Formats: sequence, structure tokens, C-alpha cells
Amino acid sequence: MKRFLLLITAACTLALGGCEKDLDQVPISNGSVDTFYRTATDFDQAMTAVYSSLRGYPDREIILSEVRSDNMYAISAIGSRDWDAINNFSPALLVINPYVSDAWTSDYLTIFRANTLLDQLATNGAVTGALQARYEGEAKFLRAFMYLDLVRKFGRVPLLDKALTPQQSLAVKRSDVKDVYGLIIGDLQTAVANLPTSYTAANVGRPTKYAAEGLLALTYLTRSGPTYGIDGPGLASNEYNLALPLLNDIIGSGRYSVLPNYGNVFAYNNENNAEVLWDIQYVSSATLGLGASFPNVVIPDSYYTLNGLAFTAGSVEIKPCSNDLVNTSYATNDARKTFSIQQGYTYAGLTENRPFYKKYFSAAGKGASRTDWPINYIVMRYADILMMKAECQVRGIGGSAADAAALLTPMRTRAAQTAYTTIDLPGLMEERRREFAGENLRWNDLMRSGLALTTMNAWVPKDDVSNKITRPITANLLLYPVPQNELSAAPGLYEQNPGY
Repeated sequence: MKRFLLLITAACTLALGGCEKDLDQVPISNGSVDTFYRTATDFDQAMTAVYSSLRGYPDREIILSEVRSDNMYAISAIGSRDWDAINNFSPALLVINPYVSDAWTSDYLTIFRANTLLDQLATNGAVTGALQARYEGEAKFLRAFMYLDLVRKFGRVPLLDKALTPQQSLAVKRSDVKDVYGLIIGDLQTAVANLPTSYTAANVGRPTKYAAEGLLALTYLTRSGPTYGIDGPGLASNEYNLALPLLNDIIGSGRYSVLPNYGNVFAYNNENNAEVLWDIQYVSSATLGLGASFPNVVIPDSYYTLNGLAFTAGSVEIKPCSNDLVNTSYATNDARKTFSIQQGYTYAGLTENRPFYKKYFSAAGKGASRTDWPINYIVMRYADILMMKAECQVRGIGGSAADAAALLTPMRTRAAQTAYTTIDLPGLMEERRREFAGENLRWNDLMRSGLALTTMNAWVPKDDVSNKITRPITANLLLYPVPQNELSAAPGLYEQNPGY
């Protein structure tokens, strides 16, 4: 799929009229659609355009999920940066925050492109049979992925299941969370039925049946989380019994395994390895700019120079990991800590003592620029599948606390840590914290486990040495606000989330 992504530029231009980020996208006119969607190749380019809109997803997840959690204390040393409001839980600033706005508009851009493709698949007739079914599965997988992201961030959101004109979209209010989940679950069930179990050659990187099962299992776990008394992602639905068979099918397939070396999961020369269920594909290109920029989000300029990379200055600022993660959660000899976190360095006589993520950094694997790395972004891996099954078991479904502990043994062993004999939910979430540090899962883990408020309010006095988080973190602050630009575009259409 690395080669497949080289079609992105053409696909964005020909199939979808550019790559603007705006919920109120004007669909291609009927004439343009009829002109473009003539052959299977046209549909393939349009499918590529859906994937292309995921390019910035990892960058904003670092800010909106990792910075928001107890894994990072990312306040700016100079001035005030846009991520400060995320770190500080600042209601007034979050309403106008560009990261929050980008999450809304970018997710809906992907949904719009998927809807356009799905509309054409249903009516055009240029693609039929197994290929039509696969494209439907891919498009619905990506639409579900975006809606799960939206509901976890904003709670109730507009439910768009077909491409709309701007005028039509102005009549679509926010739907109840349960209705959004209805679309997500239906889409993923179609994806499970339609997608193949694997791909070859240039198609490697498209979501498989097992990726769809993993995302559907995660959806059931998320719905099962507590409500916190808000219209958020948790419905207290207790659907662990629905997640478990999906996870068992992935495990029973024998297609995936936990690699014996943690670093090899993220190695530049070992992409699409046996631990990866689904990742967002990138390819470095000095002319097309299709590489990843997420490795650059947390790394300071001087660290590049220290490692012999002559990039033009331009990284914004170091975004440190929290002392609680580095010094309290991890054992000193945990191999995951050594690989994932840089604990200080000295360059040109100046010492930087603040720890930061280096998980996706490789001097040898550098791309064309600081924002054009060739490394893929892993969205879901096999260790996550095992730990989600353990999550069902500590909830009393499909096994015991001892069974859950046994599932963690491969990850504990490769991290040079002693295996557990039993584990409870808080212990499991802390183990997930160590395993997936820097992979932007921590905030959503806290939310669905019911530990978000207690964990975050206990963490603040430990790490907030600059007293930036000036109020208790309440249930109303667990969701992001509807962006102000969306409220202003259609006054009265959306009501703001409580607390903002």
C-alpha cells in the first residue's frame, strides 16, 4: 500500500475536488460524479482519497489524547501554545482551539469522502461483485473509525450517512450517542462480512476482516463504559460478551503474534509485521509530501542535530512526558520505557532534562524532511487485542483475573518484567499505560474503564508543578466542546456541551 498511496494526489484532485477541511463540503455535482466514476480504477482512486484524509490523524491524537492524559505534562516554556489548553483543561480556550476544530472537520471530511464513494457504489454499476463488496467494507470501516473518534471526543454529533449539500447539512442536528453507535456497529458488521482476511503486494495496509473485528470489539468495550452522567461515549451497556467472540476470532486465526522484541514492532524496516492489525500507511517523498509528520510533534530541534539530522529548524517545542509515567509507573528496567522515552540529553553544552517520546524516531530511517517520515502509524496491534480480552475477563466475562493475567505474560516477558498471577482493572489499565505509551490510547482507556476522574484528579498535584490546571477535572470536562466555528456557521443548530 506504500505504492498505492502514491495515487493520493491525483485522487484528491480528480475524485474529490481538493483536500479542504470543512464539514460543509459541497459534494461533486452529479455531472462531475458521473464523469469521474466510470471504471474500477476511478473507484480505487476515490478509495485512496478516503485514506488520504487520515494523514493528519496521528498528529492531532498526540495532542487530543496523549497530552490530555496523565502520560504527558505538556505546557509551553515560551509563551502560550495551542496544546496548553488541552493540557490545562481550559474550557474557554478549548471552544476555539484549532486542534479541537481540526478533529471535527477532518473526521467529517473522511466521512464525506466515504459517503460519496458509498453512494456511487450503490447506484453507479461500474464496480460489481467481490470488488464492490470490498470497497463497501473499506469505506464503511473508515466511516465507522471516524464516527468512533467523534463520539469519544464530542459525544453527540451529526449523523451523516450520505453525501449532503451545504444546505442539507445545515438541517442535521446532533444525534443521540446510541444512534451514532448504531451506524458504527452496522458499518463494522458489514466490514467484517465484506473484507478479506489478508492482502498481498500493494494492497497491504488496507483494513482486513480482523481489523474490523478489533474495531468492533473496541466499540462494544467503549459503549460498556460508565456514563459519568454525560452524553459521552459510555452507555454502561455491559456488552463485554459481544466483544469477546470477536477478540477470540482474531486470536484463533493464528495470523498475529506478539513480537519477542518490543522495538521491532515500530522498526522502520519491519512495517506491517505480525503484531500489526491495521496502520495508517506513509511513504516519504520529497516531491509529493506523503510522509508522516507525527514523529516530529514532540521532538526538539537540538535532538535532531545531536543525532546528525540536518533538518531546517521548525519543530515547535518539546512536549514532555509526565514524571508520574516515567518515574512511578515504569520499573527502571522496563524495556518499553528504554525504547519509548528519551530521558534527557546534552547538546552544545546545554542539558535537556525533560523526558519525551522517541518511540517513532529513527535517525537511520529519516525521510525527506522533519514532516516527511516513512514510518506507518499503528492504530491497532495484537497486544491490544490480548489486553482487550483481558479487560473482558477482569469484568467477569470469558475467564478469571488469573486468566487475564496470563494473557499479559508475552508483553511482560519481552519488557523484562515478572509475569502477573492475577490482575484487577486498575492494574490492567496501568499495564496498558506502559505498553501503549505514546500510542495515544491512554485517555480513551481511562474513559471506558471509569477511572478518568479519579486518576486525573489524583495526578494533577503530582505533575502540575506550574499550577496550570486551576480547577478540578469534572465530568463535563471529559468531552471536548463543539468547536465555535461550527456553532457560528449555523447558529442554533447545535447546542454546546455542558461545561463550556
